[in-house]
Amino acid sequence: MKTRVFCQLGLVALLAACSGEQASNPPAAVIEQTPERQVPEEFITAQDIRSAASNNAEWLTYGRTYAEDRYSPLSSINRDSVQQLGVAWSFELDTNRGQEATPLVIDGVVYFTSAWSKAFAVDARTGTELWRYDPRVPGRYGVNACCDVVNRGMAAWGDKVYFGTIDGRLIALDRETGEEAWSVETADPELRYTITGAPRVIDGRVIIGNGGAELGVRGYVSAYDSESGEMLWRFYTVPGNPADGFESPAMEMAAQTWAGDWWALGGGGTVWDSMAYDPELNLLYIGVGNGSPWNHEIRSNGEGDNLFLSSIVALRADTGEYVWHFQTTPAESWDYTATQHIMLADIDINGRERKVLMQAPKNGFFYVIDRTNGEFISGNNYVEINWASGLDPVTGRPIEAEGIRYKDQPMVMMPGPLGGHNWYPMSRDPATGYVFLPTQNTSSVYSNSGSMEKNNVGWNLGQGPSSQPIRNPQDRARSQALTPSSLIAWDPVTQSPAWRVDYPVYGNSGTLATGGGLVFQGSADGVFHAYGTDDGVEYWNREVGDAILGGPVTYELDGEQYVLALAGQGGAIPLTMGLLSGNHPRYMNGRLIAFKLGATGELSIPEPTPPEPLNTDITTTRGDTLAGAAAYGSYCSVCHGPAALSVGSIPDLRFSSSILNQDAFMSIVLDGLFASRGMASFAADLGAIDVENIRAYLLQQAAAVPR
Repeated sequence: MKTRVFCQLGLVALLAACSGEQASNPPAAVIEQTPERQVPEEFITAQDIRSAASNNAEWLTYGRTYAEDRYSPLSSINRDSVQQLGVAWSFELDTNRGQEATPLVIDGVVYFTSAWSKAFAVDARTGTELWRYDPRVPGRYGVNACCDVVNRGMAAWGDKVYFGTIDGRLIALDRETGEEAWSVETADPELRYTITGAPRVIDGRVIIGNGGAELGVRGYVSAYDSESGEMLWRFYTVPGNPADGFESPAMEMAAQTWAGDWWALGGGGTVWDSMAYDPELNLLYIGVGNGSPWNHEIRSNGEGDNLFLSSIVALRADTGEYVWHFQTTPAESWDYTATQHIMLADIDINGRERKVLMQAPKNGFFYVIDRTNGEFISGNNYVEINWASGLDPVTGRPIEAEGIRYKDQPMVMMPGPLGGHNWYPMSRDPATGYVFLPTQNTSSVYSNSGSMEKNNVGWNLGQGPSSQPIRNPQDRARSQALTPSSLIAWDPVTQSPAWRVDYPVYGNSGTLATGGGLVFQGSADGVFHAYGTDDGVEYWNREVGDAILGGPVTYELDGEQYVLALAGQGGAIPLTMGLLSGNHPRYMNGRLIAFKLGATGELSIPEPTPPEPLNTDITTTRGDTLAGAAAYGSYCSVCHGPAALSVGSIPDLRFSSSILNQDAFMSIVLDGLFASRGMASFAADLGAIDVENIRAYLLQQAAAVPR
């Protein structure tokens, strides 16, 4: 067997004896040199990932490189040849829930994850299954997944692959066999943490964050030893109870920006998606999420910036030590996370090459930041916004508009909590310098509830009813008149769009840029597109039956270039999946699809199926429809859609026969009849009167369906 030599570092630090966790600032590690050892050629090493930009054949890490630029120089598929692109093979999955993963391609094998945190390996030439692994996440845990039971992918190192599970585990599998090597709990199972993001591996440290900020948790990111699963360090993103002491000087500093008893409500700040790494600077960059609850008035008495919410934070990758931060939305109060894709590049700005970090978070601004020190370089809004008039040219701090904190009166905000850009990965073309940015125009009404009791099952937002007059009602009509979603080629030097492609339906997906002068992206109506990187001209498209949400990848085998993508929109935030387009669901399972030149494979695509309206005259209810609408919005809408309108895999309750039978509906909502499907019991938060009010509202919505 071919071998290569590398030097392995010894144990980095000891774990705290009491809690089994390491403090965020561990004592200086004693690094032991171990003898050189022979490593099989097929093992993934630090050098492999650091040099991934020159490896055309494979896709070794989530963003292809540590810089997360999702650019491949492969050029066999180009503007002249792309019309010959056809289906080489497809792999059908066993679920119609959301598919958001970016596959890895290593040594002729595709590794990817699916809904419910299942893992797969298939042959990259044929799509033949090699192994699958089911972590058997309990169905009842699905209620803790804010936005469907999705998973965005794996990391690879040595002879293993790593991924997180929706119930908070980090699992290592043997890459060849799919057998479990180790599994660790990354969070307290009694709290409502989830993992949907892909881990990254840096020098044998598996880095993973978590989700759950809407559900009352405290965010952090952790590093685990790739061989043993032992935790090496943990960095908390928001401070805990000062009476317990602070884990690090960074937390002591951050606590000065909070007020009240913030820790009792969790604080939020989960690191649920984006990370990037600069090997030369040894800096790991993480994106931090929203507050818990959203409402700054309740979370922190309306005081302080609340670090490190909605921030980009730079850490030492080997120790988790804080280096610098940049906060995109101080005192965030609208779910304006900074967990969106982080990308690194070296760019000429005003005649000077700058090492930059780029991000387009939910708040609608595109940021260019000096990644060596966190200095703000430039920023501009990439979608229409109304919450700020711009950014301070020196600090980058947003210049807030009047009334946006909705203290006394509801406010229509643009963008809404879905953001101008959500988790969908960007890509960058080095030839043009453009960043290909999936955007959407969204809005939402925010109002102050004044106080909040912590929910055990439902979300914890601190949002109140919006029955009183809205401060800026004209902005709602304005937002609805905008193009639902777009692909924008953004020039980070001029901070302006070079070109854009508009879509008539809500929803967007990740992008892939290639040396063939093409950028690939799926749209919410189930079509896969290829556009020119410099001009935005569509050179190819193919109907695939369902939305491609995650990042497409490309690889080369036997001298042939492939493009690979997962299709399957599932039930995550149905509004983003074409809700207003009038589309009917196709009821199809997700699939992994490989394309190559000259291939002639076919895809089975079922016809859209309009559901049958219910006869609501056969039942009665004494429920209060207004109270039911409020309860539905708080507990049900995130999965089943706003106003009870859904086009995803999660049922549209206007057409569910369960609402015709009071006892059946009570059994589902309070007794957990469908817990194995992810519909857990809400008995901890709702009573029988609440549930009947929700049923009354749903019957009202069902009766309004055109016959």
